[in-house]
Amino acid sequence: MPYLKRDAPCPEPLDCRILTAALDLFVENGYHNVSVHEVQKRAQVSIGSIYNHFGGKEGIARALYEHLLNELDELIDGVVATVESPAAQCREIIRQLFAHTETHRNIIAFLFHAKHTEFLRDDTLICEARPFVRIRGIVVDAMKKGELRKTDAWVATSAMFGGAVRMIQLRLDGLLAQPLPDYFEAVIESAWSGVAENTEHHMKTKSRVAKY
Repeated sequence: MPYLKRDAPCPEPLDCRILTAALDLFVENGYHNVSVHEVQKRAQVSIGSIYNHFGGKEGIARALYEHLLNELDELIDGVVATVESPAAQCREIIRQLFAHTETHRNIIAFLFHAKHTEFLRDDTLICEARPFVRIRGIVVDAMKKGELRKTDAWVATSAMFGGAVRMIQLRLDGLLAQPLPDYFEAVIESAWSGVAENTEHHMKTKSRVAKY
């Protein structure tokens, strides 16, 4: 099973092996270019096992999507539990996403780079998925506390996280030569220059989260 912050059980249960194999294949080749038989071969399971657990390729993709959203939820839980300031939480979430792009590339690619409408037939938008709604809520909290300048929630969230997401996509596409953590401070400076309430608060927040 693909996890962000823990190791997969050993040996992996059958359904976990299927999701792990599917993740790699979907990221490597694209959802439409992967067959159930290829997933079966990579996972070393029977076709019947795939249909019994997931009902087919679309079911695999939806289950994988839900699992990885839960992983992102857990990442946010950890940040909220250990970092007090909402503005600092934004910074820490970006820092961890940059780090995980280097160590868990396919998970981040599936969450931020895949065409989810290929298998989400109910027109669910990634920006309305649970973790991203929570991130928007953290930005709103930062505005309420005077840590970020008050503006439209979508505008503030886009200003805070849009550049970071774009950098993740560029790294996944192989257009950035250096690891994302090398760009972290510059990305944060650029984002906060547009949304920070004032420079003094920005510097204090940087100091508070430097230990993470």
